[in-house]
Amino acid sequence: MNTHALTSAFLGLTLATVTASAPAREERQSQPGGGRQGVYAEVLGKYKADHPAEHAKLMKLRQTDRDAFRKKVGELVREAAEKDPDLRKRLRGRQRQPGRTGGATPFKVPETVKVERDIVYAKYGRREVKLDLYLPDKPPAGKLPCIMVVHGGGWRSGDKSRFARFASAFAEKGFAAACIGYRLRPEVQVRQCVEDAKAATRWVRANAAKHQIDPERLGAFGGSAGAHLVAMLGTSFKAKKLEGAGGNEGVSSRVHAVVALATPADLTAFGRLGAEKEAAKLISPAAYVDADSAKFLLMHARGDRVVPYKQSTILMERLTAAKVQARLITLEGGSHAFWNGTGAATKKALADAIEFFQKTLKAKKAKPTAAG
Repeated sequence: MNTHALTSAFLGLTLATVTASAPAREERQSQPGGGRQGVYAEVLGKYKADHPAEHAKLMKLRQTDRDAFRKKVGELVREAAEKDPDLRKRLRGRQRQPGRTGGATPFKVPETVKVERDIVYAKYGRREVKLDLYLPDKPPAGKLPCIMVVHGGGWRSGDKSRFARFASAFAEKGFAAACIGYRLRPEVQVRQCVEDAKAATRWVRANAAKHQIDPERLGAFGGSAGAHLVAMLGTSFKAKKLEGAGGNEGVSSRVHAVVALATPADLTAFGRLGAEKEAAKLISPAAYVDADSAKFLLMHARGDRVVPYKQSTILMERLTAAKVQARLITLEGGSHAFWNGTGAATKKALADAIEFFQKTLKAKKAKPTAAG
């Protein structure tokens, strides 16, 4: 791989995370010290020491034009890599490998779970968007409830492998789990991320019989930007203008139960995307809540500095007012991406999610509405 391609790959993983809208910063919180951020900081640190005035202008540019900022830092990294063989080696070693989740060690799927990988669920011209379907190796009798699993990353970074461990854990408990990839900014806008999540849900419902899935027992699980997308699945299924053109038109994108971790719920109040109010409202889950919305389990750290805790309380208040079954679990400690890692908070979040889905999707079928 040449230096330009190498640094482009690096930037796609690192700078999109560091400089994009706030939910993307979950990557930084989930990484150990140093790593990709260490390389990024080293290059900018040297630039600051050698060119303090230009560095100050660059930091101002970060606040006013992030794309220009990313382009300039990309140039700096490429120049540094061309001059420093050790840096080139470190960049090459920092690229995320397939199967990695949250920057940690590769996740190994247990023998009790089988995976059908890289299923194309949507096409836009030559552009294919894919999901991995996790299933119990020995499924119970009857049709399986299915959970849509959606990674975070500020709508700008990450891939379906990041939440593989959650999809696998659901499959171990007798669920099917569709762990989806989706198009990211700046290739598309957040609205198209929503359309991809809906297209993936339509694909699952349209292909339910083939995979022993019950199309009337669909759930969704996501964190941060992924929480936003699953919340949209649970609230905006009546909004035909958000369905997009990803295939299986006319099939419902409704899900019946949602677990959303640190959810951007009202993007008109979030203020991190720079969108006009009406455009932000169009992609705000809180704007679509009504009595037919999915059942919700929300989790959020009170001290979250990336997605304010208030975002989940807004959604909870709307759900309660609409008399939708909902619960908000507040974490008094922990950071934004509390679900990353292997600690107690991660284990509890997964256990709470499994218990919620077992109660809402496995005890009895959710009653469909005319829209769903």
